[in-house]
Amino acid sequence: MSTAQNEFGGLLRHWREAKRLSQLDLALEANVSSKHVSFLETGRNRPSREMILRLSQALEVPLRDRNLLLGCAGFAPVYRQSALDSPQVDQANEAISRILEKQDPYPAIVLDADWMLVQQNKGADALGQMFLPSGPATNANALEILFSCEGLQPFVVNWEQLCSTILMRLYRDTLGPAASEYRQALFERLVSMPVTPKNWQEIAGRLPTGPTVDMVLEKDDLRLSFFTTVTTFGTAQDITLQELRIESYFPSDDVTRALCEGW
Repeated sequence: MSTAQNEFGGLLRHWREAKRLSQLDLALEANVSSKHVSFLETGRNRPSREMILRLSQALEVPLRDRNLLLGCAGFAPVYRQSALDSPQVDQANEAISRILEKQDPYPAIVLDADWMLVQQNKGADALGQMFLPSGPATNANALEILFSCEGLQPFVVNWEQLCSTILMRLYRDTLGPAASEYRQALFERLVSMPVTPKNWQEIAGRLPTGPTVDMVLEKDDLRLSFFTTVTTFGTAQDITLQELRIESYFPSDDVTRALCEGW
């Protein structure tokens, strides 16, 4: 039994358990025998390239982690990671630009897998100018801006709820074996910040039963409330595109709507 087979088996087990599937469940999803799944996890069988891709598809493993599974079994990566300014993603960039433009005057931002701010529309520019002393930042981390005492944190009315919700999302982003060290360190840093409630996990587990957790901002006599939606590329075969997400902010009340439309 090779070390590579052991590593592959451990990763396969990780993803199966993360999806809360039994070996039989995964076997049925991938149309293979449960005995074969068991032998792959224990290293008794060596997977083929096609089997790795089939199991990854059944488990909905992110593309970056699929490459890691392939590498552990001795195969070359299948999925590329293109630069955002490369010709290969011109079509995707055009789609992103149209979404940002159509979202105006309401804010929208584009984030990568590490929550780095990639792009934003005019509505996000206006919101940043209103609440951030130094104006909106580019090439910055959106969560660093949110949690910073010099950023948005002092203006968030429902801080404990919003903070706990965001941290739970970030925590899920750190679970994959291919999650970046930067993302892991970001999570640990935010959790340890003085503004983060010690019982954030408990708060996240008992949030109100409303349809959304809004971001409520208050400055002087101005109070704004937004809910968010997240747009991703549903059929991406490129790591960069799969990890991009567009967060769109919509007004939760008439005051917020009127202010944004005034921009």
